Amino acid sequence: MNEQLDRAYKKVINAWCMYDWGSSAFSTTVEAAVLPVYFENVVAAGLSGNTATVYWGYANSIALFIAAVLAPILGSVADYTGGKKRLLAIFAAIGIVTTTLMVLIDSGDWLLALVLFLIGTVGLSASYVFYDSLLPHVARAEDIDYVSSKGYALGYVGGGILLAINIVMIQFVWAGSTLGPRLSFLTVAVWWAIFTIPLLRRVPEPPPNTACIGEGVNPLVASFRRLGLTFHEIRKYRQLFFFLIAFWLYNDGIGTIIKMATIYGAEINSGMTDLIGALLLTQFVGIPFSLLFGKFSAKIGSKRAIMLGLGWYALITIAAYFMNAPWQFWVLALMVGMVQGGTQALSRSLFGLMAPKARSAEFFGFYDISSKFAGIVGPALFALVGQLTGSSRLGIVALIVFFIGGILLLRRVDEKEGIRVAQLENAATTLPAETA
Repeated sequence: MNEQLDRAYKKVINAWCMYDWGSSAFSTTVEAAVLPVYFENVVAAGLSGNTATVYWGYANSIALFIAAVLAPILGSVADYTGGKKRLLAIFAAIGIVTTTLMVLIDSGDWLLALVLFLIGTVGLSASYVFYDSLLPHVARAEDIDYVSSKGYALGYVGGGILLAINIVMIQFVWAGSTLGPRLSFLTVAVWWAIFTIPLLRRVPEPPPNTACIGEGVNPLVASFRRLGLTFHEIRKYRQLFFFLIAFWLYNDGIGTIIKMATIYGAEINSGMTDLIGALLLTQFVGIPFSLLFGKFSAKIGSKRAIMLGLGWYALITIAAYFMNAPWQFWVLALMVGMVQGGTQALSRSLFGLMAPKARSAEFFGFYDISSKFAGIVGPALFALVGQLTGSSRLGIVALIVFFIGGILLLRRVDEKEGIRVAQLENAATTLPAETA
């Protein structure tokens, strides 16, 4: 019987991780690799100076602002109605359909590209609220670091494989044509859709949580009541929310590096082959290092492992300021791959341990707010500095403030106390059994 339970547990874990495998294709091909370079060199080539870089930064900020506003409201609705999987499916579908329409983007269609990119990013970001909130339900407490790291590792594999296929399409099959990049966006939509199915079929839906609100209340009204209750009880979750402040700071730097790396490289005249190839290197380096971070955290603790990763990021920002050759972009891509997945995976699992299970979507909504507002400030700062100075190098250096500040704040987080509070609430909350 135990062997059967373990087999069923592993199937659920793998199904949950496959959403990372599928949706990461949008992050790699659309957000990080192909679309930024295609936008800079083809779609917005007629814009003057570094206007394309500036517009790209602002589009990222607007998209993430919208996602951040929606996140806690949607998370609270999902907890109250027991609809995490349903809402994940809706927002994933929005992202998938929008990505499919990107096949229409051609030279001069910079406004269409920005609008589709904005909507697709909102769809992906909102879906991650529900995906992340399922983590404490699918993973045992002793496995949560490893499961979160496995999700990121498989995201690197899935996103990396499709990116490699798309590079072949762009560089060899349809070289010199816009058809290669446009078809790569279509492959992302198909890939994302296919690998969302295992989660929807196999991962159990956590039960609804109507505690303190009562049944029969309009879900939107209930969500605002629940949010009000959370803010009223904020002192109870002091360590959790203090962690969110630290996460907001350091994730600002991480998110900006992810989203702005290729367009920054294009601005300093790195070719598309170098830019996309280096990001592909980041993907495949991230696979073993994400898993290693998950195991490493078991020895020194999640918080310390995150802090080591942030120190490494601070060194990366300094090195990026002096970057002026394609080979240097490859080196920096390698350095980023060593810590990117690990720091994000451990942040997610540590937060998951400090968040009460019955309100996981609501609390991951706040986690998503912290993540998205970080994504607003970073790209906006990057764009503003670039607009004022005509160069983005100083914007890269400014990111070190977020990493150092994040380390200093993270040192003050008492994660053991945060986990203890969550465990007490879990023990006090009685919910019906979770169903598929």
